[in-house]
Amino acid sequence: MTDPIIEARDLSFRYPGAEVDSLRNVNLRIERGDFVAVVGGNGSGKTTLCKTFNGLVPHYWNGDFAGSVHVDGVDTFTSDVASLSSKVGYVYQDFQNQLVRPTVRDEISFGPINFGHADHAHRTAEVLGTLGISDLAQRFTWQLSGGQAHATALAAVLALRPQILVVDEPVAELDPARAHQIYRQLQVLNEQHGITVITIEHHAEFIAEYARSVVLMAEGAPVWHLPVDEAVNRAEELEAHGIPAPQVVQACRALGVPHAPRDVISALHSLRERDVVVRPNGAFSPATTRETPAGSASPRGGEERGVASSVVGGEARVVARSSTVNHGYRTVAGDLHDVLHGVDLTLHAGERVALVGGNGSGKTTLLKLLAGIMVPRSGQVEIDGVNTRSRSAGKLAEIASYLYQHPQQMFLKDSVRSDVALFPSGRRVPGWEELVETVLQRVKLAPLAERDGRALSGGQQRRATLAIGLAMRPRILLLDEPTSSLDVASREDVTAMLADLSDTIECTVLATHDMHLVADWATRVIVLEGGRVAADLGPRELFGRPDLMERARLVPPQVVVLGTLLGLDPVPLSVEELVSSVVVGEGV
Repeated sequence: MTDPIIEARDLSFRYPGAEVDSLRNVNLRIERGDFVAVVGGNGSGKTTLCKTFNGLVPHYWNGDFAGSVHVDGVDTFTSDVASLSSKVGYVYQDFQNQLVRPTVRDEISFGPINFGHADHAHRTAEVLGTLGISDLAQRFTWQLSGGQAHATALAAVLALRPQILVVDEPVAELDPARAHQIYRQLQVLNEQHGITVITIEHHAEFIAEYARSVVLMAEGAPVWHLPVDEAVNRAEELEAHGIPAPQVVQACRALGVPHAPRDVISALHSLRERDVVVRPNGAFSPATTRETPAGSASPRGGEERGVASSVVGGEARVVARSSTVNHGYRTVAGDLHDVLHGVDLTLHAGERVALVGGNGSGKTTLLKLLAGIMVPRSGQVEIDGVNTRSRSAGKLAEIASYLYQHPQQMFLKDSVRSDVALFPSGRRVPGWEELVETVLQRVKLAPLAERDGRALSGGQQRRATLAIGLAMRPRILLLDEPTSSLDVASREDVTAMLADLSDTIECTVLATHDMHLVADWATRVIVLEGGRVAADLGPRELFGRPDLMERARLVPPQVVVLGTLLGLDPVPLSVEELVSSVVVGEGV
């Protein structure tokens, strides 16, 4: 006998002013105690569906609502958001807006205190320890990095111990180590405390490893709702909806394993059962490796991609340099909170640089210093030979364009077209109208050009911010978490666009927790640890150093872990490299 805790019947919803329904005749049952991953491309209706579970749709986001949603027997249409909040905890995609109290401890205890829970102090201490953020307890919420703020929002919801927990993009902006920690905690809440967990997720590896069932959304309705084992074995159907299978699933399929594994260890067992071994002639062909740009002071010891670069006298041109940079922020109490310590970097034309490290390691601060948005408390930053202390941030934007971690911060006008045109039209760039049209076409946003950027899906917003940056025609492009909250198809589109920008962008630097992006795109990786440069190396060398990865709270892609366990040296960076390096035993 089933026991649905959520049931949607003939549910449809259309936002005001929209031309089509965001939800279309949805019929869905979620069983009590399930761990559900809701998947689908950007704009498929995932977030709108989940907002019906706590009454935000239709009580906050009013529009054309039809059908019904019942949560633990309560009709959400006749109830209200406040009443439903005791049953449904929700961590939003725009989680920054959930933080309303001055300190992390205050934020977490706010809900339990308001609901009259006498054990509010115990609940607060418990979730601080569980999520590994006890050291942040006295920090002001406006001083937190994106990942720290996300963990705080999740902790505040967990402190209420809801029956249902909805997390929209639970690992967005979290460092990889904390991402797995969050999912393991969600698993404990589900298995040991009976909380029904619903996540909106784009990362197939987390879905396969932790979820019990999967809802595939497309065009505002569920395509199917299946147990996770059956879902991951529908790889072709998932890929058709922009959700490529996890790397271990792709590798096992290519090597003839009939049943899709859910994690690296099960993939390893499946391959060993088929006597898969490393080829006698070694690993992947040298033709699949990458070469370092000529003359660049790049990654020591890694084989890197060949990229176009401006070469002067046999040396790649220096486009940015930081010299003994120290920076920090004043707290409300007046104390200086140090963020960066003695950072020395030289960036060259032709480099594609990934800036990695744990939450709070200083990545965003360093990007803003390189853009000239801020100047260091001590030391010097030069971009294209210009000392950032000598020129305003507005003028420096002509050289270096910084794209914010949260796309909403870049939308100032009432349409995407107006936002893209703001910089070139304001600077009276000759032919700026044609430039705007070209950029909109390049990022595939021309059909949405008249829409307000704040009303777009997460993936569309990322494309729009990239268009805003490109319209500035910078020589240096600086991006903060450019693939956060994107479905895999959109992430691949962004990666492809970044790779294609060598004709206009001399050097691209991005801060990221996305290790797939590091493996697929970067020619150089700078690891920050505690505000210092812990390493400057290539992607392959980085993934070959587990000690460094652990210290920097990084987790390598599945294909790297599987290749290491199979004994591949050097480690593979892609499924293709792994598959070309091994052979089924009888073929040796």
